[in-house]
Amino acid sequence: MTDENQMKTEPPVKLKGVGGGLWITIDPSRPEDLIKREVKTLFERLRNLAINAEVVIDTGGAKGHEALIKELKTYLIETFHVKTVKKPPEKRSVPVERIRQRDLSRSFNHHRSDVMMLRGRVRSGQKIESKKHIVIAGDVNPGAEISAGGDIIVLGRLKGKVHAGVPDNHNSIIFALEFNPTQVRIGSITAAGVKESSKSAAEFASIDREGIVVQDYLKVNPFGKIPWPEVI
Repeated sequence: MTDENQMKTEPPVKLKGVGGGLWITIDPSRPEDLIKREVKTLFERLRNLAINAEVVIDTGGAKGHEALIKELKTYLIETFHVKTVKKPPEKRSVPVERIRQRDLSRSFNHHRSDVMMLRGRVRSGQKIESKKHIVIAGDVNPGAEISAGGDIIVLGRLKGKVHAGVPDNHNSIIFALEFNPTQVRIGSITAAGVKESSKSAAEFASIDREGIVVQDYLKVNPFGKIPWPEVI
């Protein structure tokens, strides 16, 4: 069987479930009318399962078919009430991935970190200082003071005074599994501590519009915008 004949026996549209959504793979070399009919048939079989689904349309890397994708998107949203229709995320080239992995490995092998890591409780009256980041696997009691040139990460209860980003790094954050400090300072901005609450949730403080705000870590995730691991 020739490649051309094999291609004709392959369905022009393939549909599979991925995560909580649907992934459509189309063969844009086939007639558009055929592709549209196949999409209609497949989604009619799904019935209510397509409602509010997140759909990805994959052309297998073929370029120049934006008009077809746009037409399918409009059809699926208006007819089957899917939630979103988008193209698959672009894959990084293998050379780029290899270069990044190589650089990251070199960083781990040759980098001497000034990050201070502590394990145990920081008690009242104790002062901890570091030129870069501080990570504490334990609690920080009221009356304790922590200051760092970068971020402060507390894997426990934070109830003392904390100053991140010393002296003027306003991009630093203060994170704790239980966030109840008596005083918070980031760079040159200072805020009073927060009232102790019964809520037990990981939170972090950062600067937003010249003020310090405290947010739920799981909902905002300050590190989510970093696309690649950084050696600190």
